[in-house]
This record gives sequence, structure tokens and C-alpha cells, in this order.
Amino acid sequence: VCLLLMAANVLEEDSMEQDIESPVTIHQPKLPKQAREDLPKNLNKECAKRKIQRYVRKDGKCNVHHGNVRETYRYLTDIFTTLVDLKWRFNLLIFVMVYTVTWLFFGMIWWLIAYMRGDMDHIGDSTWTPCVSNLNGFVSAFLFSIETETTIGYGYRVITDKCPEGIVLLLIQSVLGSIVNAFMVGCMFVKISQPKKRAETLVFSTNAVISMRDGKLCLMFRVGDLRNSHIVEASIRAKLIKSKQTKEGEFIPLNQTDINVGYYTGDDRLFLVSPLIISHEINQQSPFWEISKAQLPKEELEIVVILEGMVEATGMTCQARSSYVTSEILWGYRFTPVLTLEDGFYEVDYNSFHETYETNTPVYSAKELAEMASRAELPLTWSVSSKLDQHAELETEEEEKNQEDQNERNGDVANLENESKV
Repeated sequence: VCLLLMAANVLEEDSMEQDIESPVTIHQPKLPKQAREDLPKNLNKECAKRKIQRYVRKDGKCNVHHGNVRETYRYLTDIFTTLVDLKWRFNLLIFVMVYTVTWLFFGMIWWLIAYMRGDMDHIGDSTWTPCVSNLNGFVSAFLFSIETETTIGYGYRVITDKCPEGIVLLLIQSVLGSIVNAFMVGCMFVKISQPKKRAETLVFSTNAVISMRDGKLCLMFRVGDLRNSHIVEASIRAKLIKSKQTKEGEFIPLNQTDINVGYYTGDDRLFLVSPLIISHEINQQSPFWEISKAQLPKEELEIVVILEGMVEATGMTCQARSSYVTSEILWGYRFTPVLTLEDGFYEVDYNSFHETYETNTPVYSAKELAEMASRAELPLTWSVSSKLDQHAELETEEEEKNQEDQNERNGDVANLENESKV
């Protein structure tokens, strides 16, 4: 996009330098739709700050739409889940329509039975035994269908024992009515008791931070629970969403990489009574091992955090999600404490839940910090080895001198012996 805009600017300048009366006109190149929609006001600023498309939004909803799904029959095979996943307005509409259609359907059958038996021709005849007493039209048949399926039984319209087809229909409607009631009421109950609303009281910090903790560079974010009822067996995990290219040249968009937030030490299992700071140590196994403060804004990545647990009141599994893009990761900051000790209890101040403060943090990556730490230890190693080498050289020199002195002494003794013989 930047190259296309620069080319368009160059063509504009060339066209302005031409003579006004010149019939030659230079048309600007037609930019793609995305380039036209994202036309920047300031070219340099827009090229420097590129918008990152989220994979998971801050409210936890996945920003993924399924298109060109041809096997739509699979939704009907799991009709219960399909109805539960529908929006409330469609769910209520289906709920009302199912009951209305079944009442009308069986009401029509009751009216047909009465019409075929001739009950309509003997209305008011005390000697005639109808299939359903006091059924004199379609409206009364519809009301009798409602009374039968809902087991209201007002006692005014009742079935007689002289109508075997009516008895069979009564059994069928009672059984099918019970199935419809169980299905629709169960669907509504599951939708009402869904733990999605419980996840809205689980909050994540607006930003993630990178700073030193116990002498190690760590990535941290904060989670909290706004309710007094706890999340049982709460656990947290994190994923890094980033495109990558394999050694064979295969491009993998939105590749998912695990971020260790205490899986091996058990720190990922939380006792979420008060807000907790989740820490990820940036080591050699971390995907942030080679990322420094200057390089972080240039990275196109997203951190997805997932908090899971069981709702204490219902026992249903609850899941809350959030995400952090590079612009929401603050280098050199820490979270402001929110827990204070009062008279006999601890108080959490959620006004400071998202607040951070700046702290002294090196701007280098964890890899560079490890290399600098190893270099700081190398002179000490060199000095010890050099001293050992010098000590060995001195010992060899002393041995050589002793050997030379011994040889000189032996030569002097030999000369004295020769002189004495002469």
C-alpha cells in the first residue's frame, strides 16, 4: 500500500509540472479496494503504525466467521445445540411457533374426527354421543387440543368412550406433547443457565507488562473475579498467535504456540479469591526469547489468555477469554497493588485493577541479557586459567634451571677428578 501511494504521489507531481494547456493527461493507477479504504492521511505514520487484526477480541469473542459451509445438514443433526446457540429472539420465536403449530395440528385432527363422525350435525342432540363433548367447531377443537397437551383439563370438553380413534389420538398427543415439552423446556433451561454470563464477571487487565521479577525477564498480566462465589478448579493457559514460515517454505497463518504460565510448577492452577498476576518467564523455551523493547512494536503477534473453571453455584464449566496485541504490551511496567489489609479482612480496590507504573527494566531481550551475563563471568574464568598456566610455566622454568645447575655441578666434579689423576 505504501509503495502504491508513493507511486501515486510521484505521478501527481509529474502531472503538476506539465504545462496546463498540454492535452496529455496522466491517470493515477487504480488502487485496490483495501488500499482505497485504508487511504492514509499521513503516509509515514500509517506505514509505521500498522493495524493488527485481532483473532480474539477483548470481550472474549473469536473474530472468525465461517463461510462457504456446504454441509449445513450437520447443524440439523445436532438440533439441540443449534437451538441453544441461537440468539434469544430467534429462540423465543421458535419456542412459541413449536407450541402453536402442534396445538393447531392436533386441533385440526380433532375437528376432522368430529366432522367425519357427524358430530357437527348433532349439536344439541342429547341422544347422540359425540367423540368430544361440547365440541362445536374448529375453535373449540383448538381449545380442546391446548387443554389435552398442557393437561389443564377444565372439565367442560371431555372425550367419550364411544370414540376409539379419539382415544388413540389422545394417547399420541399426550406422548408427543410430553416430548415437545421436555425438548423445548430443556432447551430454554440450558440457554438460561449457560455460564457465558458468569464469564463476564471474570476480568483481565487491559494491558500486559514486561519487567524483571526475581532477576528474570517476565511477561505478566492480571486476572480477577468480581463475584463472591468462587470459580472451582480454576486454571489458566495462554497461546501466542503469530504467522510463521517453516524451513520448507510453508506459510502457516495464525500459528498457535503455547506460552508456559506455570504448567510444570502448578502455578497455572489458581485459587481465584483475589486478583492474581500471572507470570510467564522469558527463557530459552519462550517465544519472546529474542524480542527486545525496540523489536516488540514491529512484531505482529497476539497473546490469547484462557481462564477455565467450574461455577460453584451450578457446577457447569465456565471459560473466559481475552487477548493482547503488541500495542497492549507495556515494556518496563508493573501492576499497581490492589490488595490492602483492613480491620479483620482484606479489601480489593478494583479502581486500580488496570493501573500500571513504570519501573527500571533493561531494554534488551532475554537472550541478550543472558549473553551479557555470561560475558561478565568470562574474565574471571580467563584469570584463573591464566594463573594456572603461569604457575605451570614457572614450575617448568624452575625444573630447567635445576637441571642446568645439576649438569654444571657434574661437570665441575668431573674436571676435578681429571686434574687429580694428572
